[in-house]
Amino acid sequence: MTASPGGFLENTRALPQSTPAERRRSLVMVAACTIIGAAAQVLIKTGASSVHTQGLIPTLTAMAMSPSLVFGYSLYGLSAALMVLALRHGELSILYPIIALTYVWVAILSVMLFHEHISLLRAAGILVIVAGVAVLGKGSRN
Repeated sequence: MTASPGGFLENTRALPQSTPAERRRSLVMVAACTIIGAAAQVLIKTGASSVHTQGLIPTLTAMAMSPSLVFGYSLYGLSAALMVLALRHGELSILYPIIALTYVWVAILSVMLFHEHISLLRAAGILVIVAGVAVLGKGSRN
């Protein structure tokens, strides 16, 4: 390891090349992260609604006793672990923007489960996210 001009340590070894199958597996894992992350957010929202508060601050005990909160945060942990595995063989600049699709799944699940309304402006934002991820994906093949 050597010091870089910015003062950070960098690994001077070249990273091994990943196979196309490993890169595809990375994409699948990150796509799974988006779905798992959306499920986690829905569970956390559900759990947050069921936590009783003392004044304005929920007690840690009440939060720890909420199965929805505990499971939601556990799913976040699983999603983070999958992301680590995905990053082993994928490009960060391609994989990380895919995580933005989590917002799309959350919006869809919010309509289905919580009967939230999606305005025209919010729907346009969702389409921009999907288009952005598609453009990044298309650019990665060139």
